Amino acid sequence: MDREHRLEEGLIRPMGQLRRLAEDWLEVPPTREVRQRATLLLRLHPLRAADAFQLGSALTAAADHPDVIDVVCSDDRLSAAARLEGFRVL
Repeated sequence: MDREHRLEEGLIRPMGQLRRLAEDWLEVPPTREVRQRATLLLRLHPLRAADAFQLGSALTAAADHPDVIDVVCSDDRLSAAARLEGFRVL
């Protein structure tokens, strides 16, 4: 079995898991509101720009009620900022 075939076989399970997860996640388009929130978050927390954008998207999705959705994150800075904004981080 060649390397490419092994890589393709190794992706079958993760891709199935990703498809199942995608059925439940919420995608937030990059609106002006999200960009404004990200800009404010950069002033409040030691975040990278992409992380501020992700947190701004989460706040937009939660309609300023962070207790209604959970954030899945493994980045320490983003997790800390999300908790300070009121999210439960998984």
